[in-house]
Amino acid sequence: MWCRRLARLLEVPCQPRGSAAHRSPWLPRDGRTVPAAAARWHHTAPESLKCAWQLHGDHLELRYANTLMRFDFVWLRDHCRSASCYNAKTNQRSLDTASVDLGIKPKAVRVDETTLFLTWPDGHVTRYGLEWLVKNSYEGQKQQVMHPRILWNAEIYRQAQVPSVDCQSFLETDEGLKEFLQNFLLYGIAFVENVTPTKEDTEMLAERISLIRETIYGRMWCFTSDFSRGDTAYTKLALDRHTDTTYFQEPCGIQVFHCLKHEGTGGRTLLVDGFYAAEQVLQQAPDQFELLSKVPLKHEYVENAGDCHNHMIGVGPVLNVYPWNNELYLIRYNNYDRAVINTVPYDVVHRWYAAHRTLTTELRRPENELWVKLKPGKALFIDNWRVLHGREAFTGYRQLCGCYLTRDDVLNTARLLGLQA
Repeated sequence: MWCRRLARLLEVPCQPRGSAAHRSPWLPRDGRTVPAAAARWHHTAPESLKCAWQLHGDHLELRYANTLMRFDFVWLRDHCRSASCYNAKTNQRSLDTASVDLGIKPKAVRVDETTLFLTWPDGHVTRYGLEWLVKNSYEGQKQQVMHPRILWNAEIYRQAQVPSVDCQSFLETDEGLKEFLQNFLLYGIAFVENVTPTKEDTEMLAERISLIRETIYGRMWCFTSDFSRGDTAYTKLALDRHTDTTYFQEPCGIQVFHCLKHEGTGGRTLLVDGFYAAEQVLQQAPDQFELLSKVPLKHEYVENAGDCHNHMIGVGPVLNVYPWNNELYLIRYNNYDRAVINTVPYDVVHRWYAAHRTLTTELRRPENELWVKLKPGKALFIDNWRVLHGREAFTGYRQLCGCYLTRDDVLNTARLLGLQA
């Protein structure tokens, strides 16, 4: 994968075989200070192989907790957590990064069983806990996921029997809120039951976990099939699976739906885990996954209906991944709103279409489709960066309300409750 290739390019190469550093024996130094000029492996104690380190011309190499890490000297000076360099009360850096000499080297290095000590040319001493270094090193981050999740198709989700959370528990207790957020983080969808079917009560629900994001559709929206906006959502037609606001530079993070009334038939909501489908593409056709994660596309929304006049354009690849660990964090998939493809050269576009077809095939597999009948009192929260939604055609009068939430605030609420988000 391109991310792994990038990772290899970013890594500092090991010393070649036959070099002085490679031939040097692993000499124990009992945690004593060693001049920075020494280019050999050192252990923290003769009887311990838990930690070993070696100095190179521009970086420190450290082996600890089964992880081989490389730290640039500027990085080691920049991240110093001493009182003069870092404000522990505000968790903000005090050191001016631009003041650090790009050619800086430590004057002395010492490592004991738990801590790395670096003495700099001006006499300043930096201390790092070895566990902190493992957690915060590039190599350590490659082994971690930012957002733990459970990928699902319809059967996996049904077998999990993920419970809905009662509205009162959600609003009044940290336990209910935490259970809801844990479900949401793991599966990308979560339900709250026994909600009073009004726009005001739905708004209160949303504000429990986030600020409401005001968009061109307003703050809280309430719509029927009156075609009052220039969007197919305001009709009785079926809607294929998609993510919303792909035409925003940053698509909305979370979407809330609450059906207030439906006097008719049909109208079930379709949910598809886009990350599950993307994982199938990654396993079966990694080159196509790579293409979908690299090629930028435009999505566009043009509206001239009544008093609403908008022209929105968002740019980004279909799949968005963190480059250091190849973790997928956003899928931008909406065939309705994809604009003219004019950002892709002709010798790539056909391969992109083939990759897009592979992903679409996975997204449209019947076994990946979770159908839910929304009813008054049952509110649905959707991770719009992960789960695609759609709708079957319906008859009669159907009224929904909802809103978009700011993703940062939802994740902030989860972290404050002790969840990894």
